[in-house]
Amino acid sequence: MTTFATEFLSHTLNFRNHPNRTSRHSNPNTIVTSSTPRNTNNRRTRIRVNETRPKLDQNYDEALIRSFKSAKYNQALRLLKRMVGRGYKPDVILCTKLINGFFNSKKTQKAIRVMEILEKHGQADVFAYEALLNGYCKADRVDAANKVLDRMKKRAFLSDVVTYNILIGSLCGRGKLDLALRVMDQLLKDNCRPNVITYTVLIKATIIEGGIDKAMKLLDEMLSRGLRPDVSTYNVVVKGMCKEGLLDRAFEYLSSISCKGCVAGVSPYNILLKNLLKEGKWEAGESLMSDMLDKGCEPSCVTYSILISSLCRDGKIVEAENVLKGMKKRGLAPNAYCYNPLISAICKEGKVNLAIEYLNNMISDGGLPSIVSYNLILASLCKNGYADEALNIFEKLGEVGCPPDAISYNTLFGALWSSGDEIRALGMILDMLSKGIDPDKVTYSSLISYLCRDGFMDQAIELLVDMMESHKYQPAVINYNDVIYGLCKVQRIIDAIEVLTAMNQRGCVPNEKTYTLLIEGIGCGGWKNDAIELASLLVNMDALSEDSFKRLNLTVPVFDAQKSLQY
Repeated sequence: MTTFATEFLSHTLNFRNHPNRTSRHSNPNTIVTSSTPRNTNNRRTRIRVNETRPKLDQNYDEALIRSFKSAKYNQALRLLKRMVGRGYKPDVILCTKLINGFFNSKKTQKAIRVMEILEKHGQADVFAYEALLNGYCKADRVDAANKVLDRMKKRAFLSDVVTYNILIGSLCGRGKLDLALRVMDQLLKDNCRPNVITYTVLIKATIIEGGIDKAMKLLDEMLSRGLRPDVSTYNVVVKGMCKEGLLDRAFEYLSSISCKGCVAGVSPYNILLKNLLKEGKWEAGESLMSDMLDKGCEPSCVTYSILISSLCRDGKIVEAENVLKGMKKRGLAPNAYCYNPLISAICKEGKVNLAIEYLNNMISDGGLPSIVSYNLILASLCKNGYADEALNIFEKLGEVGCPPDAISYNTLFGALWSSGDEIRALGMILDMLSKGIDPDKVTYSSLISYLCRDGFMDQAIELLVDMMESHKYQPAVINYNDVIYGLCKVQRIIDAIEVLTAMNQRGCVPNEKTYTLLIEGIGCGGWKNDAIELASLLVNMDALSEDSFKRLNLTVPVFDAQKSLQY
């Protein structure tokens, strides 16, 4: 589901009081629904009143609520079936929530079953149908979603723009722009007026599939309908132009907006500024900033973070510091996004004390350092041989409300192992797991590398197998290479060949280093003929470069002694 569609549903399903939607008011003891369409020429009020709910009916509702809150959707469905079997009408709000719950749990058939029960024994409303529509879209069942619109019409529910936007957003998010445009045509045939969100979603999809020129035609159509673009629309258009490298056109577009009496806001300027500075166009960036200020658009923290980040990337640390000072003079409090690029740049220069000073300045300015801020300091301390100081900071992270993440643990683990403190390093991994922090790919790779380096091959193989069986992190070439090299070092050549076989079976293509490591291992292990035969084969297959072959002649005594293999 696209971001736009998710936003629609969060407003319509959770609160049922979207400002442009029908107002509904329910009493927990009496099913009373008042529907008053707003902003329509033909105002109608529908009131549905059913009998006061019996006590037993309320008990079922309460049981359903408990099941839903504890995410026991199957239990809730059983209660719902029992309830309607005894002649009680299901509550539409609870059923809508249950439909969403089943769709979110990828149990589409059960969500459909809830809707069937609601239609047969209760009174489905527009929100229930939109939940079904949204669920079908998330499940990529567009045909079924279209049929929901037909069902709504048959039941005299007039599909409004929010309903259509859900379907249009889903189709655009799945790259089906043609179908989305057909839905737009249907929307117009149904005398439903598209809104800014409708066009913004379509413009974004058109930029991706057809380019900015086609998208601008949609923007013109939007303007001809009297709709004024909002910040999201401007962001989409400027991003599209920048993506196609049309930075000058984006500049002209932003300049023309204010001339037409529209206010773009700071966000589109930030997008263009970031792209200009990324290309190293500092003069154009300065012109954009001047244009922005002339139009009364004040720079935001994001604007300053873009400037600081770009300056630090280009090695202009002093200028970045001046921007930070200028930001403070304008009354803006720098946040972690402003400080982190500076801290990172200073750490790269080895000035860890100055980096810590900036971290303290951030706190003094009322900013909250992120875990990224602390990780930069930890990495710099470890790199410069101050593992103990890094450990002291690490142990206090929880106290300052910034608990360590996988990157923090990986940094300290690597530093401790490299300094020969394997026990404390492994303790870091255990502590990480005990706190419910999942190891990431770097954790696996680092641990495998260190284990192989120090000859703990069985443990390294176990970790490699663990990665193979994981659905989250599959081993990369470098992981296989580390294990192959480690096995060759301890002359477990057969095992190394088995790892290579497993690597191929898993669809991980060996690189040149894989082959050279294996040849070195075989040759140094005394299997000279096999090493020469394998090298010959790989040379003939163009799998070994001349540089790699020269390296083998230097590192494998067999080749140098035989002088029998020429590149």
